[in-house]
Amino acid sequence: MCGIWALFGSDECLSVQCLSAMKIAHRGPDAFRFENVNGFTNCCFGFHRLAVVDQLYGMQPIRVKKFPYLWLCYNGEIYNFKQLQKQFGFEFQTLVDGEVILHLYNRGGIEQTASMLDGVFAFILLDTANRKVFLARDTYGVRPLFKVLTDDGFLGVCSEAKGLINLKHSTSLCPKVEPFLPGHYEVLDLKPSGKVASVELVKFHSYKDEPLHVACDTVETLPSGFDLETVKSNIRILFENAVRKRLMAHRRIGCLLSGGLDSSLVAAVLLKLMKEININYPLQTFAIGMENSPDLLAARKVAAHIGSEHHEVIFNSEEGIQAIEEVIFSLETYDITTIRASIGMYLVSKYIRKKTDSVVIFSGEGSDELTQGYIYFHKAPSPEEAAEESERLLKELYLFDVLRADRTTAAHGLELRVPFLDHRFTSYYLSLPAELRIPKNGIEKYLLRQSFEDTNLLPKEILWRPKEAFSDGIASVKKSWFSILQDYIDQQVDDLLLEKAVEKYPFNPPKTKESYYYRQIFEKHYSGQSSWLPHYWMPRWVKATDPSARTLKHYKSATQE
Repeated sequence: MCGIWALFGSDECLSVQCLSAMKIAHRGPDAFRFENVNGFTNCCFGFHRLAVVDQLYGMQPIRVKKFPYLWLCYNGEIYNFKQLQKQFGFEFQTLVDGEVILHLYNRGGIEQTASMLDGVFAFILLDTANRKVFLARDTYGVRPLFKVLTDDGFLGVCSEAKGLINLKHSTSLCPKVEPFLPGHYEVLDLKPSGKVASVELVKFHSYKDEPLHVACDTVETLPSGFDLETVKSNIRILFENAVRKRLMAHRRIGCLLSGGLDSSLVAAVLLKLMKEININYPLQTFAIGMENSPDLLAARKVAAHIGSEHHEVIFNSEEGIQAIEEVIFSLETYDITTIRASIGMYLVSKYIRKKTDSVVIFSGEGSDELTQGYIYFHKAPSPEEAAEESERLLKELYLFDVLRADRTTAAHGLELRVPFLDHRFTSYYLSLPAELRIPKNGIEKYLLRQSFEDTNLLPKEILWRPKEAFSDGIASVKKSWFSILQDYIDQQVDDLLLEKAVEKYPFNPPKTKESYYYRQIFEKHYSGQSSWLPHYWMPRWVKATDPSARTLKHYKSATQE
């Protein structure tokens, strides 16, 4: 996990512009480099490094003797770089996984490069010999990337939008900053002036398609067919493989653990594999909540069962409320449920950074979208519509849960790893018949739970624990985090302000005091950038006015039993 930043065709003094690169220093606390491009005095790269792989030669932009005309700035982890090296006979100059991008590009061009990478990535590749700039981002957007491109060809690229919003340019008072789409690469021509012109934007991978890099995966061809035992076995094999490949690190590995199904499965499989490859330190797991919250109690059970070195982070309502503004600044969004869920994750990440030496952090993001874990899936009109909704959620992950997971951890210099979003695991799960993937017997993620039922990885009560609304999971039993937020914000936003919200914020107007409060803070830091969020996250098939699961009828009946 690093911070990347680059400018092409800047009219302003680069020593002034590069101050913007310091806005993402949190993403790489170990080292910083700022480098001009030979022959292009108005083009430069900025890089903040978190050293996880090859601590000696891992600084960027990466350049190797074999390809002196290539410059690479990337943020991510390429899990299959050794397999690609072996398959194609690449001779590496460093131990950096990202070096494989240079070799793949030289061998087969940008499309093959992006398609063959098994991992998470956002990169800027400059080819001065052919005067091309390439941008690319992984399938689900696990690693963030933003860009600004003006009509006269000034290009700015950064891991986070905050590194671009204050750039100066002669023909534009406020250049439009926008997220770069996941699963795409862009080709741009580099002119002698250092300016660029976009040639094409190409979607290189759809999450439903089996990825091209399966050809050099470590898992052999799986049995075909949809009989239940075969499917369950394949799910276990692919999920274990997803966790195994993510063990690539020279820094200590830890795991977030809420006590829910997803993080518990990740932690249990992770610890099992760490023992198998003789990693000689205990796995640290981290749970956050208010005193005696359901998540803390459940996580404690899981940690005891798997034998991790468990840490509990207890926060009170004041600490949660005080964190709201810095969380919104880190997130770069005003989405209601994303902010609510980010506060706990931000605070636990802060603890990990200050109190431990764990840097590579595993988490359970992506499972709810992939395996239909949200409570409103019980209301899906048909298995086919549930499958379509699952795909829509995966497509938008970069706006919501993946955004939350990246920014809250990156804010404290941690690197996130999310095995549920493994390319091969997700493409297999989405290939299963729609009726296999829906909730059954009133229980969401039924197939996933079934697949691990006979493994003894988790206690039965955890494996079959119903989904908690996050605001209830981390809250004290006396009062939910949801209610605490509402009570506080009710005092901060006047009724009259809410009545005039549509006039003040015509795009995505706030409909509650809570959303108005978040929007005010967002606009304070990112004025005029409301289009970064195309719409609020809301459940479907129910008449919901709030994104929280605790407002849904199914959830209420389940928690009241």
